[in-house]
Amino acid sequence: MEHENENQDEQLQPQQDEQTTQKSVETANTEDENISFKNRIDLSELQEGIASIKQEISKVIVGQKGMIDMLLASLLANGHSLIEGVPGVAKTISAKLLAKSLDIGFSRIQFTPDLMPSDILGTSVFDMKSSEFQFKEGPIFSNMILIDEINRAPAKTQAALFEVMEERQITIDGNKYKMDLPFIVLATQNPVEQEGTYRLPEAQLDRFLFKIDVDYPNLDEEVEILNREQALKGDLKTDKVTSHLNKAQIKKFQDIVNQIIIEEHLVKYIANIIVNTRNNPFLYLGASPRASIAILKASKAFAAIAGRDFVTPEDIKKAATPVLQHRVIVTPEREMEGITTKQIINQIIEAVEIPR
Repeated sequence: MEHENENQDEQLQPQQDEQTTQKSVETANTEDENISFKNRIDLSELQEGIASIKQEISKVIVGQKGMIDMLLASLLANGHSLIEGVPGVAKTISAKLLAKSLDIGFSRIQFTPDLMPSDILGTSVFDMKSSEFQFKEGPIFSNMILIDEINRAPAKTQAALFEVMEERQITIDGNKYKMDLPFIVLATQNPVEQEGTYRLPEAQLDRFLFKIDVDYPNLDEEVEILNREQALKGDLKTDKVTSHLNKAQIKKFQDIVNQIIIEEHLVKYIANIIVNTRNNPFLYLGASPRASIAILKASKAFAAIAGRDFVTPEDIKKAATPVLQHRVIVTPEREMEGITTKQIINQIIEAVEIPR
């Protein structure tokens, strides 16, 4: 009898273990179902707004998702962007479409070699009736400024943008004039043309949050571009684009992005990347503290676009290259070897340990 009871116990034990395991799995599954990710900051309105802008831009622009994401991140982070690419890759029209999808003021300035600072900022004009000088505002007084071919104007005209890009104000004849917020500058330039251009100085480049490189479309995108052009039948591309976000909404979204959470170890991760640019033997000029602040702001913007209220290392990696590539300078020896700033930045990012 005892032997039979032992056999029964042995048969029951696996069944009990199996039932216990099954219950544990069911409990775990139930817990997984109950655990739902919820943001501490409400990003629903921001996500809807960003999705609507992307949809409007995609009515005209084929591909170029990376550029559009960076332009939107630039808007959310309240930073300026320098868009660089060969002629005809939709640099100017992308900036115009972004402005048209927003219910804000827009101004386009074509930089030319004979352009003067007063042509941008404005000038004081003598009024015969009042016998006083009155300030006449230039095209810089708007919300979104598109500067086309920024490197075609001489240094004195480029320098006129220093104060307004950093402090959102200009000083003329001892008077300060504040810009209406939001104030975003989007500038374009051609990387291959050298004749008739004036290279932007390092201090000017440092004013831009991003330098966005625009590449050629691939074969499928090229075919889609041609098909869309054929379907237009002479209509304007921009006629289909409608505005969605107003000034108050943009300001609200910028305030939300400032509240995005970033852990202390990720702040140190950004600092480590920046310090490594200063100690890198391949770089003649490293990144400044303004660059680390730019990565912080940009990574928060990328997190918000992705629908998260916290920053991840991937957000920082995504922000690092467009933030740093125009701020660091390769040593002449490495430049002669064909090494680019982008390659060195990628090496630095790979070398710095990701915090866990």
